[in-house]
Amino acid sequence: MKTHSRTEFYDASAEKAFKAIDDLGVTGTHMTKSSAMMMGNKLDLKFLTNHKTGLGSKYRLTGKIMGLKMDFTVEVTKWIKDKEKVWETVGDTQLIIYSWYQMVLKISAVDSQTKTELSISYKKPTGIINQILSFLFADWYCRWCLKKMLDDARANIHDAKTDTVDTGTLIIEAIKK
Repeated sequence: MKTHSRTEFYDASAEKAFKAIDDLGVTGTHMTKSSAMMMGNKLDLKFLTNHKTGLGSKYRLTGKIMGLKMDFTVEVTKWIKDKEKVWETVGDTQLIIYSWYQMVLKISAVDSQTKTELSISYKKPTGIINQILSFLFADWYCRWCLKKMLDDARANIHDAKTDTVDTGTLIIEAIKK
């Protein structure tokens, strides 16, 4: 098993950082939208549980990358609100560069910032073609995936800050006019 990690600091509360990373609409877009890293392909996402976050939430991703079928289910196996989340593939998987993976998110307050640690652990696949592809691309993809997820979370947190309206300022501006 191999593990890659990345740590980022956000000028946001642990609650906002966790919420952004916990939301697949924010951090799953690197798999569900076409990109060069996905060879111009994308995966389809289907939630298998009524709740999209929290312990036991499950989702399935399907599609093709480089003409190879992808089909795997992910389940959240540990979830402590605003602190920690663990999710991993379960059941039979059709992955290209892994046979299984697990992601771990840990959030903690450090001074006036939120420290966010995100890691991915994976097992190498079977089959000679997949082993070669894993050797060539797995570590590279892991580093890109971690960076993309944390950058997308940062953008979401930033957008949330700029979308808020200071009603006190608006009232003062209205009075001045």
